[in-house]
Amino acid sequence: MPWEDICFVTGGSDHAVVCWTEKEEENLWIPKALHRSMHSSAVMGVAGMQHKKSVMSAGADKKIIEFDLQAGRADYNHQLDSKCMSVLPNPHDFNLFMVQTGTLEKQLRLFDIRARQREVHAFGWKQESSDSQSALINQAWSPDGLYITSGSVDPVIHIFDIRYNSHKPSQSIRAHQKRVFKAVWHHTLPFLISISSDLNIGLHKVN
Repeated sequence: MPWEDICFVTGGSDHAVVCWTEKEEENLWIPKALHRSMHSSAVMGVAGMQHKKSVMSAGADKKIIEFDLQAGRADYNHQLDSKCMSVLPNPHDFNLFMVQTGTLEKQLRLFDIRARQREVHAFGWKQESSDSQSALINQAWSPDGLYITSGSVDPVIHIFDIRYNSHKPSQSIRAHQKRVFKAVWHHTLPFLISISSDLNIGLHKVN
């Protein structure tokens, strides 16, 4: 988690979001359930917010929840029209976060936590090899928070620029022979590093 405390958070098929803290003397990790009943289905993704001690969770029940650890309550609760598979806060603007959903051509939904029940924008792509979505496909923000990459069930990396009012990728890179799980940004050089089910690691220069 992006806080001073040493901890990590997990979500699971039991609908719970659990925070694990280290007990240094015994080298143990102690679990504490943050909530167990706010989601009615499996918790697919969790992430810590950087500007305050709270955890975002996304579930197969189509819900996004922000839980404030200090207040012990949910500060944000929103239901989408499709199952949620991951949540990813923006590294530069702490109010923005992206959610991966199961809707084709609207796979990524951008939210501003200040606009309580409103989606800022939706991004997506056409899938060639399958109509199904996979929770193994992940996204990554660029260090400046202006671009987001996504893997795909196709052998393609999709890049989106959140400054533009377009639903389609600003660039798509045919990068592998099989599905791409994730493509992350190098922090100082204009490169993407990708992993795929073709068992290769890719290094791609981006303009």
